[in-house]
Amino acid sequence: MIRSSAFRLIGVTALISVGLAGLPASACRQKTPSAPPMATPSVTLSRDKVPLGGPVDITYKFVVASDANFTQNFRVMVHVVDPNEELMWTDDHDPPVATTAWKPGQTIEYTRTVFVPVYPYVGEATIQIGLYSQPNQPRVPLAGDDAGQRAYKVGRLQLAPQSDAVFSVYKDGWHPAEVAEHNAMVEWHWTKKVATLAVRNPKKDSVLYLDLDNPGGVFDEPQQVTVSTGSTGSKTLDQFTLTPKHEILRKIALPAAALGTDENVDLRIEVDKTFVPNRLSPASKDPRELGVRVFHAVVVAPDR
Repeated sequence: MIRSSAFRLIGVTALISVGLAGLPASACRQKTPSAPPMATPSVTLSRDKVPLGGPVDITYKFVVASDANFTQNFRVMVHVVDPNEELMWTDDHDPPVATTAWKPGQTIEYTRTVFVPVYPYVGEATIQIGLYSQPNQPRVPLAGDDAGQRAYKVGRLQLAPQSDAVFSVYKDGWHPAEVAEHNAMVEWHWTKKVATLAVRNPKKDSVLYLDLDNPGGVFDEPQQVTVSTGSTGSKTLDQFTLTPKHEILRKIALPAAALGTDENVDLRIEVDKTFVPNRLSPASKDPRELGVRVFHAVVVAPDR
């Protein structure tokens, strides 16, 4: 799995993305002169309909042309646009295999998990892909449906209302939400030693997507994280070590038997070590007891 630690969506506040800077909207839709394609891109989605805020696994695939020769490393440009071709968010990233290592005829395939932003739109969205190295350089010619400026249409995604998702509430043991200084679409909650996520019981085998980290700096010790059900954590679902400065995504199985038959179920996230920043660093004024930093805690049930 490629996405587990590095993924970060660029939100609506970053609508001028790499490869679009300085170009008027009309120029972005102009066709770039044709050239021999270097690869054929495609995507496969784990589900075609995703509620706002929910996760979707995207498998990216590049079939390298038989005569292609990549002499520099390119980034993968991923734009998600609405029916008016207005950019909603991006998932630009470095491929797990550098393009200079791509061989003629080779197939490069990998999967990343995307959490759809809570964007003020529901309906169909289009996924566009490109390859670029520098913002002011032309993108790589690829095979496919060119939307303009060598951004190729590779898939569609139906965005559903948040109400279509499994209902959940940050219950006890959470600090108020915080947002990144330069990107308001990146949000997290710190836990205390024990944090409870109250979930409307889907009463079927489901999955908890838990995206978290410890940013390190003030506190640099590994932490043991236990995820369990019940008010006392009687049924352990997962245990793992969280290393500072390493964001991870855990996909934790929630068997129907472990969820029970009640209408609501509590999922507990517990850490073995917490810290208080202003006790560890004279420069800090933060008096809170902190456990781990959670970016997403989302339960996904079949057909939801």
